[in-house]
This record gives sequence, C-alpha cells and structure tokens, in this order.
Amino acid sequence: MTMRIIRGWKGLSQDDQGASIALGNFDGVHRGHQAVIGMAAAAARDLGLPLGVVSFEPHPRRIFQPDAPAFRLMKPDQLARALEALGVDRLYLLPFDDEMRELSDQAFADQVLHQGLGVRHVAVGFDISFGKGRSGSPRTMQAFGAALGFGVSVAEAVGEGGGDGAGDSDGKLSSTDARNALREGRPDLAAAILGRPFAIEGEVRQGRQLGRTLGYPTANVELDDYVAPRFGVYATRTRLGDGRTLAGVANIGVNPTVPGEIAPRLEVWLFDFDEDLYGQVIETDLIAFLRPEAKFASLEDMTAQIDDDASMARMILSAG
Repeated sequence: MTMRIIRGWKGLSQDDQGASIALGNFDGVHRGHQAVIGMAAAAARDLGLPLGVVSFEPHPRRIFQPDAPAFRLMKPDQLARALEALGVDRLYLLPFDDEMRELSDQAFADQVLHQGLGVRHVAVGFDISFGKGRSGSPRTMQAFGAALGFGVSVAEAVGEGGGDGAGDSDGKLSSTDARNALREGRPDLAAAILGRPFAIEGEVRQGRQLGRTLGYPTANVELDDYVAPRFGVYATRTRLGDGRTLAGVANIGVNPTVPGEIAPRLEVWLFDFDEDLYGQVIETDLIAFLRPEAKFASLEDMTAQIDDDASMARMILSAG
C-alpha cells in the first residue's frame, strides 16, 4: 500500500481520520524519531488503525528564525520516502502558518489533533513542545488525550551505545547533533545518528563546465535549504532517477580556485559515467570526508589533487 500524503487538517474525510500518529518535525528521521514512530506503530497494531506521522511545512524554525543559516537535513520528498520505508500509511503535512502558530497547546490538541485529524493515539518524544509559546509538553499532551479520548505514549531518549560519540551530552540522539557532525566534516557520525548517510537531493544544473573541459565532468546541485556540511571533498554514492547508484567524489563549497563567486553547491564526479544529467534530480550520499576545500595555485595542481581524491574515494567505497 502506498503512503498517502495529506496536506492540512481541516475538512478531512473519515478515511483520512482516525490514525495512530507520531507527532514531531522529524527532520532527518533519525533513530530517536524512529523510536517515536515505533511507539505509534505499536499502538496502530494493537488498535487496528492506520499509522500516521504529523509534521509541519515549512519547518517552524524557518518561521521563528528566518535569518538563521540553512539547516534542513531532508527535503519533504526525502522525508516521505523515509517514512514510507518505515511502514507509515499517512503523512500529514500541516501548514505552519499564522493560524497554526497562534494556537495554544490545548487548542492544538483539540482543534487539530482531535477534531481535525480525529486521532486515536498520539506518540511523542520526551522533549516535545507544542502550541503558542511552546507551552505544551508530554505531560500536557497526556492530560489533553485523557480529556479528549485519545491515547498518548511518550518515547524516552534514544542514545548511541557504541561509544562512537553519537548523541549529545545527555546521550540522546538529535537532529542538532547530526547537523553539527556534518558541519564538522563527520558524515560518518551523522550517519550513525540518522541510521543512514546524509543525502543531498536536487536538480542537476549547468555550471561553468570547467570540470568537463579538464576531463572531470561534474553534476552540480545547489545546497539551497540544506545544512551546509564542512566545505571539502567527499567520497559519495549517487542515486539517479532510473535507480542506478554510482560511486563518485564530490566537492562541497564555492570552488575558490576558479574565478567568480558561486553559491555553495555540490559538484559530484560520477566514476565511469558520461551521460547528460541536466534537469534530472539526483540524490547523493556523503560517505566519507577526504579533505577541506582548497584554493590551488594552478589548474594543474588542482587536477593532480582531484586524481588523488578519486583514488582515495574509490578505495574507501570499494571497502564499504
């Protein structure tokens, strides 16, 4: 069964109501998020209900901190695919607009969850806040559920027991930790938190075509609203629209060797591949950080380094 994406909470049909839902932003769908979804799934099985996830678009942080740096770990379509892979039946993408931001915690529980979505069970994380002024908490959600007739389960913190540094100082996994790991050039740590490699998805756009001239044709994708990983060179795997997955090496940054300013972007060279990808959407996993972005004295120096980077990336990817 294909997951349904439902945009909004007003005027829903009975077929779209009555689910057991996990509530949160779920940017990254990391392992802590998966624990919340797992609790909603358990209730769905026990009660014979569809499994739903309620999230918000745009992300509330974009509204409350409009001048903050880009921070997203996922685009909405990536979120949908990740949730469908977890067995979610319905994704409720609620508009975080002026009306939503003015709802109190009680009004949100009553008008949105109870009357709008008709939820039968709500699973939340231990640190959730909701409603105007972020006044709502797991405890208030439990009180609202008791009053309005829906069950509530609260997931505890999920930490990383492997000793690799994943998780914050309290031991819990968070989207913030994943973002920080990427900013530090630790895609391996981000993957441990997320349960999968961080991936940049976007349309391939025409660049300055210098790479093709030098024998290293790259597919260029803007970072847009993604969190900016540490600028530098990465071993990568890229999924094409037709399902093929190709190894490669990518630079993330502004390519300071070549004159002219560009917005930060992903420029990925796909090994043993020479097809036109302009206008197509690709998704590139960051597997390993190789080195920081550098400015070279000459194009000859740059191409020599690209050869070394490619050799290192091939070795890492073949071992993995």
